[in-house]
Amino acid sequence: MLVAQKRSLKGEIKVPGDRSISHRAVLFGSLAKGTTEISGFSMQEDCLSTIDCFRKMSVGIEILPNNRIKVHGNGLYGLKAPTSILNAGRSGTTIRLLLGVLSGQPFASTITRSEISLKKPVGNVVHPLRLMGANIIGKDDGNYCPLSISPSYLKGITYTLSPYETYVKSSILIAGLYAEGETTVIETEKSRDHSELMLNYFGADIKVDGLKVTSHPVNNLYSQKIEVPGDISMASYFITAGLIVPNSDIVIKNVGVNPTRAGILDVYRSMGANIEILNKRTANNEKIADIRVTSSSLRATVIESKDIPRLIDEIPIITVAAAVADGTTIIKGLEGFKIKQSNKINILVSQLSKMGASIEETEDGLIIEGGKPLRGTIIDCNNDFSIAMAMAIAGLAASGETMIRKSQILEVVYPDFGSILRKL
Repeated sequence: MLVAQKRSLKGEIKVPGDRSISHRAVLFGSLAKGTTEISGFSMQEDCLSTIDCFRKMSVGIEILPNNRIKVHGNGLYGLKAPTSILNAGRSGTTIRLLLGVLSGQPFASTITRSEISLKKPVGNVVHPLRLMGANIIGKDDGNYCPLSISPSYLKGITYTLSPYETYVKSSILIAGLYAEGETTVIETEKSRDHSELMLNYFGADIKVDGLKVTSHPVNNLYSQKIEVPGDISMASYFITAGLIVPNSDIVIKNVGVNPTRAGILDVYRSMGANIEILNKRTANNEKIADIRVTSSSLRATVIESKDIPRLIDEIPIITVAAAVADGTTIIKGLEGFKIKQSNKINILVSQLSKMGASIEETEDGLIIEGGKPLRGTIIDCNNDFSIAMAMAIAGLAASGETMIRKSQILEVVYPDFGSILRKL
C-alpha cells in the first residue's frame, strides 16, 4: 500500500459493521426461538467463521445482499450435534463465545482453529468454564486447540476477572445460560458490555450492579431484529486522520458509541480534539451516532491503566495521534495485555520511529514525545491490520510517500480501507 501526504480530507463515509456485535447477533440468534434479522452485519472472515460453526449445528442461516443475515434459531436447547469438527478459523472471538455455548450442550463436540492460530492459548477461557463443571480437554491441559467438549452438568459460579482477561466475561455469562443457579462475573474495571446488552434484548435475565454482572437462568431466548452499528475500532482510523491532516472535515455515519467501547473519544477530547457526536439514537440496546471530526491542534495526554480496557484495540492509532501532538504523552497499564505480549508494541515503536517519531517502550506502556515532523518511509507492518492502518494514517501527515509492506491482511479485514482513504 502506497500513501502520500494529504493537504486536506473531506467527506462522509461509513465503516463496516461492528465485529463484536456481529458475532453475538448470530450466536444469540441461533440460541433464540424464531427468526432473527440482522442488518449491517460485518462480512469479515472472523464473523463468517461464527456462521459456519452454527450451520454445522443445524442452524439455518441465510446470507442476503447488503450485509443482511437471517438466522432461523433453534431455541436455547435446540442445537444439534455438529456434523463435523467446528473450525473457528482465525477468530479468537468465535472460539471464546462458542466454548461458552458448547460447555452446556448435551452432545460432544470438537473445536479447532486455523493452522496459523493453533499456537494461540485459550486456557484463560477454559479455566473458568471448568470451574463451572465443563468437561473440556485438549493439548497442554486444554491450553491449545483442538479442544474436545463432552456433556456435563454446569453450576453457576462467582468469578473475579483480572484486568487482562476481560475477554473471558462473555464465555462465562453464556455458559451461565445453561448452569444451575446464578452466574456472577466481577470486574476490576468496566469492560465492553455487548453481551450483557444483547442477551437482555433477546430475553435473558442479566443484572448489572456496578462492576458485578449476574446471569440468571431463563427458559428460552426470543428472536429480534438487530441493527449492527459501524465498528468504532475501524472508525478510529478515519477519526484520527481527520484530526491530524490540515483543513479536514469528516463525518462517519452510524457508528457504535457504546461507552464501554468509545474510550478513544474521551482520550481525543482530553487532547483538544474537535469531535461532534450527532444524531444520537439507540438500537438493540446499543448507542449509535454520527461522528464529525475536524482538524485539531492536539496536545499530549496521560492514559491511565483504568482507561485501557475501553480502548485497547485503538492503542496503535492513538500512538500515531500522540506522535503529532504537542508535548509528551504517556500510556500506562499495557502489561498483561496481548498487545504487549504479542510483540505488537515493539513493532509499532520500531516502525513509527522510522518515520521520525520519538517513541519509547516502557515496562508497562509507552512514552511518546510529540511534535516531531513525520517523514514517509518503507514500513513493514508484519501483516498486522491495526499497525498497517495506523501507519497509513501516519503517512497522510508525513512528508513524501509511505510504502506499507506485508499488509495483505487488509484484504481480509477491511478490503475497502485504501479506496475510502483515497476518496476523502
